[in-house]
Amino acid sequence: MLAIDVYGGLNLGYNSGNAYRPTPMLSFISISNFTIVESLEMDFHSGMTVITGETGAGKSIMLDALGLCLGDRADSKSIRPGAERADIHASFDIADIPAAQAWLAERELLAGDECLLRRVITREGRSRAYINGNPATLQDCKALGEHLIDIHSQHAHQSLLRKSVQRSLLDEFAGKQALATRVEQAASDWLRAHHELNALIAARDEQSSRAQLLNYQAQELDELALGENELLALEQEQKRLVNAEDVLRAAHEALTLTEAQAAGARQAFQLLQGDGHAGKTVENAWELLDSAAIQLSEAHSEVQAYIDSVSVDPARLAEVEKRLEQIYDVARKHRVMPEQLPQQYADLSAELATLSGGDERIAELTEQAAQWLAQYRKDAAMLTKERGRAARRLQKAAAELLASLSMAQCTLTIDLPPRGGEDPHPQGQEDINFLISTNPGAEPQPLGKIASGGELSRISLAIQVVTANTGTVPSMVFDEVDVGIGGGVAEVVGRLLRQLAGDAQVLCVTHLPQVAAQGHQHLQVAKEGDKKSVRTQLSALDADGRIEEIARMLGGITITQQTRAHAEEMLSAING
Repeated sequence: MLAIDVYGGLNLGYNSGNAYRPTPMLSFISISNFTIVESLEMDFHSGMTVITGETGAGKSIMLDALGLCLGDRADSKSIRPGAERADIHASFDIADIPAAQAWLAERELLAGDECLLRRVITREGRSRAYINGNPATLQDCKALGEHLIDIHSQHAHQSLLRKSVQRSLLDEFAGKQALATRVEQAASDWLRAHHELNALIAARDEQSSRAQLLNYQAQELDELALGENELLALEQEQKRLVNAEDVLRAAHEALTLTEAQAAGARQAFQLLQGDGHAGKTVENAWELLDSAAIQLSEAHSEVQAYIDSVSVDPARLAEVEKRLEQIYDVARKHRVMPEQLPQQYADLSAELATLSGGDERIAELTEQAAQWLAQYRKDAAMLTKERGRAARRLQKAAAELLASLSMAQCTLTIDLPPRGGEDPHPQGQEDINFLISTNPGAEPQPLGKIASGGELSRISLAIQVVTANTGTVPSMVFDEVDVGIGGGVAEVVGRLLRQLAGDAQVLCVTHLPQVAAQGHQHLQVAKEGDKKSVRTQLSALDADGRIEEIARMLGGITITQQTRAHAEEMLSAING
């Protein structure tokens, strides 16, 4: 296993030349059995890291692997021959990335200042993704990746192609993120109130009819005045009154039996009182018979009291049955069980209270919506003005940089067309489009329609450098950003990347010595193997190694002392 620390205690033989972040964002990547990589681990630091190597050596393998951790689609063909699965880990330090921390915390995935993304691809075509050890969807990996890293290439992850990023970048460049947030909040509040208000107004007539029905039903239940537990008490009383004669007959028979049984118990007790009856057993019998006689006498008294309480009362029975019929009729009308009438009354009363408050709510929402609309118009007008100013400054600064990148004919236009309609929009009163014209007189087109990947990368580089001090993704990768350029332009690209590394971690895959010489760290990719297998090796270069690699890039296969001297001169010039 090859473990590399791009500082690694190596004497790089030069000073950085400009300050850069003390904390790397992409801090570590591990690649196992991916394409021609058998096992590779890399530690990263801040500043500008350049990655060079012969054509076909696999310079972009790390970027492809990183893309898989960020949600790219997987292909089982990318697994190293002979292996069953490819396994990729990427670790990010998010201590200074509050947006990523908030995203993770919201999903209960936050695990301190480190964020670990993992992707596993099996030979069977299965793919699994993990965020901090938890299974995740590719969409989640993409969403999180937008807060972590921006890959500038002909591949995905080119954030400047997204209109939301263009809008945020312009607002940050203008220094008006807080104002944009207020506009979004005012629009959201107005939209929410507006939707509720429309719903209430549309339903008002229907609610009026509903309120009349509910009022009639509630009044009927109110007039019924069903008391608590009244239904149960009436039903029990009805049962007693209907069966009064049977109850009295049974009670009189019970009275006779208790009287006879009490007399029998007393008689038995007397029979066992003679001189011939002695001993513990007969004493127990005395106690039981005496107790039985007492209890039967008490039962006789209770039965008599019960008989006295029961009376045959046809008038009361008719009264009870009439009340019960009234309750049953109302329950049938409301299509509920009789015992559910109290709850029905409570539900109707609650709904009536809600409906009766509709007019008050409409008035309240109307006033709130007017306040939010006024706030929105005030803030949105100010935001429109600030966006216009920032757009002009950004266009001018980008034009100067593009000219230095041998793209003087390329024009960045930030179009701010007004949105149709008068309703507040969360993103403001205007749309935001970054448009590019690569030739004089050509119609400006969206960034995504630029044909050349190299042009797109250089345009993105220029915009990122201009806006670096106001807001940028914490880690940026530039893959072959120098395609199609050379000479002095290549040196300008290198300087811009190094300048950008003062505000963000920059990784750059390059084939130009002018760009490679600008790096704070230098990694060399080489392919080695035999007839059976091929593998990629990565090396961190020290000062002498950098001279040799840049000399190779300058002179090709045959490296002369003159070429080495030129390489050493390039490095010395950069680092004073």
